[in-house]
Amino acid sequence: MDRQLISAIAHTDHPVAAPVSDVSLDRLVRRAALPEGARVLDLGCGPGAWALRVLELVPSAVAEGVDLSPHALDAAERDAAARGLAGRFTARLADAGAFPAGEPYDLVLAVGSTHAFGGLKGTTEALARFVRPGGLALVGEGFWERPPTPELAAEIGVFPDLAGTVAEAESGGWLTVHAHVSDRAEWDDYEFSWTGSLARWAAEHPGPDGDEALRAAREHRDMWLTGYRDLLGFVTLLLRRS
Repeated sequence: MDRQLISAIAHTDHPVAAPVSDVSLDRLVRRAALPEGARVLDLGCGPGAWALRVLELVPSAVAEGVDLSPHALDAAERDAAARGLAGRFTARLADAGAFPAGEPYDLVLAVGSTHAFGGLKGTTEALARFVRPGGLALVGEGFWERPPTPELAAEIGVFPDLAGTVAEAESGGWLTVHAHVSDRAEWDDYEFSWTGSLARWAAEHPGPDGDEALRAAREHRDMWLTGYRDLLGFVTLLLRRS
């Protein structure tokens, strides 16, 4: 079964695609205080929840969403149409890490997609090519609340703690002007939505694909519940380009 399809199904009930609530997302976007006519770029947009919410909160803004998954972009375009935003949202099927920079943007998002740029430092270096002077970026990244076992770090990734994450984000000429650290309730909602969406789909699609979806859900849930729950943190940083 296509891994991109598995991911798209997993995010059906939680299109924010990160352990961030709708309330927290709104707070971050409002804190950005975007200008009229703002240009927004979401690199690794998934089903487009972040970019579309920006468009709702800033009625004169326009946005582009870039993702490798045609399934995610299809969902983003359907949602944009349902919310009356189709004329202001453009989906781009492309590798976020290789997307060419053009006219600068007022806000660039890379929430949960830093892997496309080789990590947080590579992400902030790349975003500097897209953001206008004085512009903003919203970057979501994991960090370790406490040191993990070597096995867990090898499975999930090598991250610093929160202080190290902020320092790394600012190392390339960025200034942290706000941030949100996801709490346990946001994590639990995200993870149970991720695994639950797959489990429901598997129950409705008996056969090899359903079996694979259910296996992916159970493997992910076991890694979370017995591995990184209460160890892995997530921070969404609002950064200003100096």
